[in-house]
Amino acid sequence: MKKTLFLLFSVSLLLASCEADEIHRPPAVPDSVQDVKHPSPESKVKGTITVTTNRVDLVNEGTFQQYANAFKAKYPDVESVVFEPISNYESDIRIRLTTGSAGDVLLIPGNIAQDQLGDFFEPIGDVADSLGKLHFKDFKAYNQDIYGIVSGVSVEGIIYNKKAFADAKITRPPTTLDEFYEACSMLKRAGKIPLYVNYGDQWPLKQWSEILATMMSGKGSFLDEMTGQDAPFQIGNEFGKSLTILRTLIQNRYVEPDLRNSSWEASKMDLSSGKAGMYFLGNWAINQLIGAGAKSEDIGFFPFPYDNSGTYHALMNNDWFYAVSKVSKNKETAKAWIRFMVEESGYDIRSGFIPPQIEREWTLPQLDEFFSYGPELFENAPASPLWYAIANASKIDFFEGEYLQRAAIADDLSSSFEELNKKWKEGKFRAQYGQMDGPAK
Repeated sequence: MKKTLFLLFSVSLLLASCEADEIHRPPAVPDSVQDVKHPSPESKVKGTITVTTNRVDLVNEGTFQQYANAFKAKYPDVESVVFEPISNYESDIRIRLTTGSAGDVLLIPGNIAQDQLGDFFEPIGDVADSLGKLHFKDFKAYNQDIYGIVSGVSVEGIIYNKKAFADAKITRPPTTLDEFYEACSMLKRAGKIPLYVNYGDQWPLKQWSEILATMMSGKGSFLDEMTGQDAPFQIGNEFGKSLTILRTLIQNRYVEPDLRNSSWEASKMDLSSGKAGMYFLGNWAINQLIGAGAKSEDIGFFPFPYDNSGTYHALMNNDWFYAVSKVSKNKETAKAWIRFMVEESGYDIRSGFIPPQIEREWTLPQLDEFFSYGPELFENAPASPLWYAIANASKIDFFEGEYLQRAAIADDLSSSFEELNKKWKEGKFRAQYGQMDGPAK
């Protein structure tokens, strides 16, 4: 009996009903796309659109071109879909937004507050309504206008290579933080890289602050609560506890040996081959490992045991949000592309996501393993415009990772937190006077 997504919010029911699914790798584009009835010649879906994306891999290996071919088959008046893959997407797209060169369809960067969405993006509530019940439907909305539609949904946890665990004589996934550190030690003794944090690429480090701190708190509003604090970075709170875990891993050399030169693509090869043991990421990364050569049955997924309680929160998180540029000259075709990507392309399944549409099923078997541990699930919540204003004014690069690079290897975490708190307090003061009016550079 396959799972349906409404069970996601009732873990006990999910656990009672889950059975092992037969593992099938879905095609990049479902065959059903070829059977879609062509629209009338009067359709406004025509011409050329440019799509900017962070999925450099899927552009380079041809999957996105398959999507474009199927889209053009459905809409014969579309001349071309041009892809612009961006490796350092989060920072580079900000510059493109301010210069009006972000393409027709893009992914919303993390630093734009709800009250600024209309400055850069076209309302697409009509697209959202046409797709039915959606996860995170109002996450990128302001004044009842929806500006973004989630491309996929993940839960955050530990992805691991079962063969690496077996080589290290680890008989079961750890269920406490002490067991987690012991598993890292056993992997290291077996000649494996225990866990990749992808320090050199920066962006994965957000897992060890914004993501893990929120997860530890059990509150989707955790980040937003910073707006009422002058010094949110404390050794004894969730920020301190999560950064302490990261620092412990680095200090014990349980991470990649060449921190500054580590790369995301190399880490996938190491983890898929069993040279490395673990990631702390969302389930979206699992199919990327399989694409890098791992067998699905060799990859597992369990909740991060971030303390010794034995009971853990699991954060249900959004991936990137599709959006239409406000300055696009082909908005109807851009909207049609988003509808196609969410409903027909198979991108969410290809990427190992929980689908954006609530009533659709997931196919990733590793999610069954994850939920079998019974984590307490909660959904991330959008931060307020005030949080974004303070974050931008403080010049702390949330969700990018440079500040975490410094904190992770600093001689004294307290001193790093003092500097961050000083920036936050100053940013809070400046934000009160409206001195920041756009995304930080």
